[in-house]
Amino acid sequence: MYYVNVDQIKQRLAFVPELLTGCTELEQAFSNGDKRLITYLAQERVLHLAIETVTDVGSLIIDGFLMRDASSYEDIIDILGTEKVFSEETTAALLSLVKLRRPLVQEYDTFSREGVHPLLKELPVILPDFARSVEAFIEKEMI
Repeated sequence: MYYVNVDQIKQRLAFVPELLTGCTELEQAFSNGDKRLITYLAQERVLHLAIETVTDVGSLIIDGFLMRDASSYEDIIDILGTEKVFSEETTAALLSLVKLRRPLVQEYDTFSREGVHPLLKELPVILPDFARSVEAFIEKEMI
């Protein structure tokens, strides 16, 4: 029998709409010509929180369904992709996202702060698909 912390997964997934609102507000700010440092830092934080949300949920699924241990953030996504938690397209997009973690967290002093990061525009598609896929996987596996 699996012990899947569904409540914690749902709590993390409930944060996705806030991230999407952040994306929308940031895209609006950038389209209005806002080039202040605070706008770029907010963009980095939204990207970072998206990464943490995806990897937190991924870790909870891996632990709950007794999948092989992940050795890295990218490995979390690879495992879930292999286990068909989400599509190959979503897997590829999430891999691109989690690969940003190191530059955002460890190389923040040299991170490029010019324009809208391409993933900020993709998050409104990636994150809802991720959430739906996770919910469908849990529902299917918990039967």
